[in-house]
Amino acid sequence: MAGWQNPLLDDRDVDFLLDDVFDLAALTKLAFFSDHDRETFGAFIASARRVARTSLYPAYRAMDAEPPRLVDGRIIVHPRMHEVWAQLRGLGVIAAPRRAEVGGQQLPLSVYTLASVYLMAANLSAYGYAGLTQGAAHLIEAFGSSELRERYMTRMYSGEWTGTMALTEPQAGSSLSDVATIAVPAGDGSYRLRGNKIFISGGDHDLAENVVHMTLARIEGAPAGIKGVSLFCVPRRRVEGGALVDNDVATAGMIHKIGWRGLPSLALSYGERGDCHGWLVGEPHRGIAYMFQMMNEARIMVGLNGVATAAVAYQESLEYARTRPQGRPMGARDVAQPQVPIIEHADVRRMLLRQKTIVEGALALLVRTSLYADHARHGDDRARVMLDLLTPVAKSFPAERGFEANALAVQVHGGYGYSSEYPVEAWLRDQKLNSIHEGTTGIQALDLLGRRALAPNALATFRDEVARTAARAREAGIAGGDAVVAACDLLVVAASPQHLAHATDYLDAFSTVAIAWQWLELAAAAAERAARTGETGFTRGKRAACAYWLATELPRVAHLIDLVRSDETSFTALAPDDL
Repeated sequence: MAGWQNPLLDDRDVDFLLDDVFDLAALTKLAFFSDHDRETFGAFIASARRVARTSLYPAYRAMDAEPPRLVDGRIIVHPRMHEVWAQLRGLGVIAAPRRAEVGGQQLPLSVYTLASVYLMAANLSAYGYAGLTQGAAHLIEAFGSSELRERYMTRMYSGEWTGTMALTEPQAGSSLSDVATIAVPAGDGSYRLRGNKIFISGGDHDLAENVVHMTLARIEGAPAGIKGVSLFCVPRRRVEGGALVDNDVATAGMIHKIGWRGLPSLALSYGERGDCHGWLVGEPHRGIAYMFQMMNEARIMVGLNGVATAAVAYQESLEYARTRPQGRPMGARDVAQPQVPIIEHADVRRMLLRQKTIVEGALALLVRTSLYADHARHGDDRARVMLDLLTPVAKSFPAERGFEANALAVQVHGGYGYSSEYPVEAWLRDQKLNSIHEGTTGIQALDLLGRRALAPNALATFRDEVARTAARAREAGIAGGDAVVAACDLLVVAASPQHLAHATDYLDAFSTVAIAWQWLELAAAAAERAARTGETGFTRGKRAACAYWLATELPRVAHLIDLVRSDETSFTALAPDDL
């Protein structure tokens, strides 16, 4: 069948980010990463690339066509997923960025990002089991007791068991202050939980003998609202007398999704028989604070999901445009002349260039954000400020603009794009979930404008970082840096909680500036390479993409900031009954 021989990403782009743009090998100067070098970084990326291309990607189509099934109260996944899970476990992907003492490889998150984007591009659903398990195990590592770490964390990092984050409830949705699941002390060190959770990805399956749910619940008598929510470790099967026994966590139903079809999304019921045991993680009533560790990690992961889904579709549409003959050059009147590949048509190149600017700019943003995380975990306060500021942008831009890029990939394919003969329609479906997963775009916007952009020195630090890149670009002969720095000043003047009704406009403006920043860096690195080794299509393409983004997108920032500052009222003054 056509359309299923895809490289997922251009390997040159990955090496370019690793070496020329960010020089990630310099991280080995930090003691935590000192056992690594450029060779070990490259080896892990190469291994992930191989597993992605030979195992995950070939299984994608079957898993999309035949989602998991609910049979007699249990979830049965596609048989191909068992083969894929063995490959992921063998790669050590779950624990790779974690400490050696807990079974990890102590890889920088930035390097791990470049490796895992191949896995995500190949099969988002398959990687989802690993990504969720990593986040859940890290919660136990960071906040759990030694007993919980020994009993659950070790098996989760190895992939013997999997994990989830169980936050959402039917009546609460994203409003975690309305969590109603109740935990009652049992007198034996555990709590009895009773309640319902919904949209729990990977909440049950037959890949592993146990699933461990990191669950938000309210201890009986706890204060109302956010301050009364605690975090619990609730396994589907608990350890009792050296054996696994049923823990009264039931699969109440399965949500049928438009995308990510290989990863089941479930409704779970806790304590129907009054025998659901959970163990408190950390201190009582601090569950939201603890869970934000996993939520922030998950937001970056979802952002990378968005990049990966747009990237694989871009590669597909690029190859299709190069090989699909249709039409003749503008002005050609001789129908006897052979047709030309559609990439020869200017509007097709426009659509491909737009995909390129979104995909490669977003990937650079995710690597940069991960690099800040690498430095922040080792005491760099400046990096911590930047990580906090960029997280909602790194999550939302790849999802929102990634959907645009995926739609363009369908458009390039024409009629084949909306058929199942080519996979671009499936990736378009997958991409839509990313703007909803782990906090909708609107929630990310409120978080950015209502909190993160207002943090002391946050926007000043951001401007300084952009100015550094502008200086590098200027030295490399790349124009436009001053305009990007000036756009940072617009973000500063509009940063006020009084403008929260226009938070999504502010997020859009901020994201546009952030991607312009990345393209300055990419173009500067490309110019530096061209000066060393000579001009190539690769380096010309980077400079062209930078020029395109600065010319077509950066001017939008002023208009968006005007909307934010004016508190334009078309929707804010609209009564609900007027719709």
